Amino acid sequence: MTTSIRVRNARGELVIPSEVSASDAKNTFGQILERVTKDGGVTITRRSEPVAVVIPFETYARLAGTEAGVLSTLSAEFDALLERMQAPGMADAMQRAFDLAPADLGRAAVPRVKRVAAARRRKPRAKRG
Repeated sequence: MTTSIRVRNARGELVIPSEVSASDAKNTFGQILERVTKDGGVTITRRSEPVAVVIPFETYARLAGTEAGVLSTLSAEFDALLERMQAPGMADAMQRAFDLAPADLGRAAVPRVKRVAAARRRKPRAKRG
């Protein structure tokens, strides 16, 4: 069976983790931990279907930290949007937008999309990872 999950091994290479049945994992857990350390991860299967992936702690910590950063960014963007929506006149502006025909709404959105795209091209992106 082939899995699309990939992990980084000790050399930093992206590899498809080896697969082990749940019963073999239960009986040879020490060996599984050694393979995780060497290979970067092991997929545990039940009836040939992946049910879990065992990964090194540092990989988990990196992934968990990434998720927290993304959630923090989304929360900040939501809070800023909510604050803008509370500004005087926004309820009337939203009602006018809802009253527009779809083609008119599209034409009204184009200039804003172009401004945002131009601003993104000018702004250097921070490197991730």
